[in-house]
Amino acid sequence: MAMRMLFATTAGTGHFGPMTSVARACAEAGHEVRVAAPESFASHVTRAGLEHVPFDDVPPEVMGAVFGRLPSMSPKEANATVVRDVFGRLDAQAAWPRVQEVVDDWAPDVILREPCEFGSLAAAVRSGVPHVEMAIGLGNLQRWAGQVLVDPLGELDVLAGLDRGSCAAAMSSAPVFSQVPPSLDITDEDGSGTNDDAAGGGVPTVMRYRDGEASTRSGTLPTTWGDSERPLVYVTFGSVTAGFEELSTVFRLSLEALADLPVRVLLTTGHAGDPEMLRPWPRNAHVEQWWPQDDVMPLASAMVGHGGFGTMMSALAAGVPQVLVPLFAFDQEVNAQRIDEVGAGVRLGGRQTAMSGLAEAVNRVLDDAGVRSRAEALADEIAGLPDASEVVPLVEAMAAVR
Repeated sequence: MAMRMLFATTAGTGHFGPMTSVARACAEAGHEVRVAAPESFASHVTRAGLEHVPFDDVPPEVMGAVFGRLPSMSPKEANATVVRDVFGRLDAQAAWPRVQEVVDDWAPDVILREPCEFGSLAAAVRSGVPHVEMAIGLGNLQRWAGQVLVDPLGELDVLAGLDRGSCAAAMSSAPVFSQVPPSLDITDEDGSGTNDDAAGGGVPTVMRYRDGEASTRSGTLPTTWGDSERPLVYVTFGSVTAGFEELSTVFRLSLEALADLPVRVLLTTGHAGDPEMLRPWPRNAHVEQWWPQDDVMPLASAMVGHGGFGTMMSALAAGVPQVLVPLFAFDQEVNAQRIDEVGAGVRLGGRQTAMSGLAEAVNRVLDDAGVRSRAEALADEIAGLPDASEVVPLVEAMAAVR
């Protein structure tokens, strides 16, 4: 019997992307699938072939006032501000009223939410709908976020007419679907392992799956440039970095740092950036606003990024060594440290100032067979995880207990 499955996301490609394979798999299995997301994110949802149900965006002037304070803060303070004030307070309180309307009117059997979308969490708790978290990071991020979110989730409880502490308790007890391979993840309290034990109803506390068939893709590039015999270095700092004036210098600094290396460079700025503003490009480089990562990774010998979850996982699935420069979010720092710890890449600290060490770091991951071997081992581990289609019966089982 067809079930109604509501996915929920904030307006970020790195937040929405990890849930699309499961959403499509549920739709292909014959279930009704809708995606609750901000009105401004409609094109991203429909481009993925999914039905969009909108909720309100935070007014730009309100959101801009928060982000305008971030450059003057320490990285730790900035990270806490984004999680607490943006995701936990502004986004959640803007989203909840219309998400609740969708839940009341459409009556989904289950809600699948990315960890930074809390309006759907409140709606699930208020309406007694089973819910699951679609991970966009390592497991220890939830514990850190839980500490930061106490006050805003309490405010959300009040807004939704719930007992204070309801949303926090629901968040911490929800099952998790994750693309992170066990050897990379950190979920135990001591930070040393994972928790994949079964919870109630036969649904694992952490259900792991893979997204697509990265190892079998052939790859394509937007054009030809440079020496095709040289290794390709893919440089991307996500979809929003170009919108931060202070941080956007990393694009030009990256091109300059890699200009004299015997490599080819493909750099993407994201839609907030303009490749023409980076001209003249070095002879070994080509710049695009955007190019599908699934097309680049099979051809890349190394990837330079900011530690965003989607790009990190795309590189891991393809066995590509990484050089990661965390820029503006706590998860980026956690991801970069973990990639460095397991030997699948190198973390460079210092935001823009890290660019002075970029050439050396890229040379290291290109020349060190151990780094490549570890990256390829993680790719093999990911390839051995269940396909996204195998998550569907677990979603069905959750929905059936309502």
